[in-house]
Amino acid sequence: MKSKTDAQAWAQQITEHMARTGGIEPDPATVDALFTPCTGKNGETASDDRYILMYSVRSSVPRARHPEAVRKIRDMLIGEGLTQKGYREDVDGKPDALVDAFHPSSRYSVTASTAGTGDRMYLRVITPCLLPPSDAPTPAP
Repeated sequence: MKSKTDAQAWAQQITEHMARTGGIEPDPATVDALFTPCTGKNGETASDDRYILMYSVRSSVPRARHPEAVRKIRDMLIGEGLTQKGYREDVDGKPDALVDAFHPSSRYSVTASTAGTGDRMYLRVITPCLLPPSDAPTPAP
């Protein structure tokens, strides 16, 4: 269980940790927090307001530093128990970096990647399906 406010604060902490590790500075003005309903295997949705958070923030980093930043972030993520799902430092010999990782027990995923043609990098967190706390009072023992 996690409120949307708590989930967003948690995702922000993760992206800030990734940024510090990679030696980059996220731009708070570029934060995008998208909450979507959880959808089951057959397209069903629950009526209890379960949601997934897709949180991202951009950073401006000289493109030549993208591979180094992503390498540092990858090493930190693996060291903290995440499983690497994807990794690259370049495409056709040019910096175009990416690391995708997944936390096996908490089931969230993170990405750090080059975005577009300039110096932009994205840091992203996608949560598993989360259930907001109930607004009902807790019964007395």
